[in-house]
Amino acid sequence: MTSDLLVHLSGVRKAFAATLVLDDIALDVRGGEAVALLGANGAGKTTLLKIVATLARPTRGTVQVAGHDCARDAEGARRHLGLVGHGSQLYEDLTARENLRFWAALRGHPTEGTRLGEALAIVELEGVSDERVRTFSAGMKRRLTLARVALAPPRVLLLDEPSAGLDQRGRKWLEAFLQEFKSGGGAIVMATHSLGRELSVADRIAILAEGRIALDTARASLSVEDVQRLYALHAEGDG
Repeated sequence: MTSDLLVHLSGVRKAFAATLVLDDIALDVRGGEAVALLGANGAGKTTLLKIVATLARPTRGTVQVAGHDCARDAEGARRHLGLVGHGSQLYEDLTARENLRFWAALRGHPTEGTRLGEALAIVELEGVSDERVRTFSAGMKRRLTLARVALAPPRVLLLDEPSAGLDQRGRKWLEAFLQEFKSGGGAIVMATHSLGRELSVADRIAILAEGRIALDTARASLSVEDVQRLYALHAEGDG
């Protein structure tokens, strides 16, 4: 694991009118490290990801990505970010290759056919690169969104329920993909309900409850049963 501090949150609070969603959140994630955010529905996992992604502003607190303050230099932070959320944000009537080329053009990345093909091969979609996305399964669409990460790897990858729509083979592929991303020095923050395969990628688990991080601990020494016990202790009944 590298020593680069790529995600830093301190004293982060987020309120919607009178509803407090996040309160006094502190979280550091370094290069080569993956943190899994666990918590019940409504615990604030997605809101926290949106704040790191600069899609939402905290009510107060400090958020930095790769040394860029997200309040003062959101564009600088975004250059180091990749986000894979619930929605695929794909154009159904375009092919896989056309979707990737359009995204790359918007982001100012090279769009040569060779590089697009390499990215599609990494996510195992080269055989259907010229098929329209409306014919794809949910898992194939998820892999196509990850092709953007392969085309222009960010330093920080944010994932919301990353295995959603993936079958067992797809989940195994995703695990290998994320391990490779980490080994290249990238940092991962993923929000998940899964207590299984996704956690094999995580170096730490952070459990959100009642708007706060109730537990932030190393995962390596924890069995699945340990994680389930800790989750039940800190998160069940929240939100």
